[in-house]
Amino acid sequence: MSIIEQLNWRYATKKFDTTKSLSREKLNILKEAFNLTAVSYGLQTLKLVVVADKIARERLVEVAYGQRQVVDSSHLLVLCIQNEIDGNDVNAHFDTIKAIRNTPDAILNPFKKELKSTVEDMPADKKLIWATKQAYIALGNLMTVCAVEGIDSCPMEGFIPKVLDEKLELEKHGLSSVLLFPVGYRADDDMFADFKKVRQPISKTVVEL
Repeated sequence: MSIIEQLNWRYATKKFDTTKSLSREKLNILKEAFNLTAVSYGLQTLKLVVVADKIARERLVEVAYGQRQVVDSSHLLVLCIQNEIDGNDVNAHFDTIKAIRNTPDAILNPFKKELKSTVEDMPADKKLIWATKQAYIALGNLMTVCAVEGIDSCPMEGFIPKVLDEKLELEKHGLSSVLLFPVGYRADDDMFADFKKVRQPISKTVVEL
């Protein structure tokens, strides 16, 4: 099917088939897609936490206000941001550029210096907002990839981040959760799968100048 047909097929899955799981190949595609997401300055300050264990996820249902998708899906993807973003992240990024592209320091250093100054001078609250916006870009990318690959998903903001972070011990990894993204395959009796998609006409949502 075309990309538009796949996007029409996609919906926020309310009920997953608990007997179906993503293959390792499909899961790897999602990991790769996350890793290839466009990010500001190329800094990858996001992390994707993949939770497969059903027992661990059962403890998260209450944190997600009773939404069973977190445990009934094949895997629960948790999009996280780093708690600390500083010059070390910039150094690591430029080390990676140099290793992959073999770009001379003389070319990299001016941009590296400017970016370190930008990151280190940014107030903590602005860093949080900045990083969180990157997480939403990653979510949009993953949603589209899921549609193309025939994977069902449900983007979720409805949960208590601090409690979820405690239950998954994300602090040990220096992370904070931003979004939940259960993935898997829709149940045959999920009535929402057959609902017609409700969208305004393109003439009302697109402005051509």
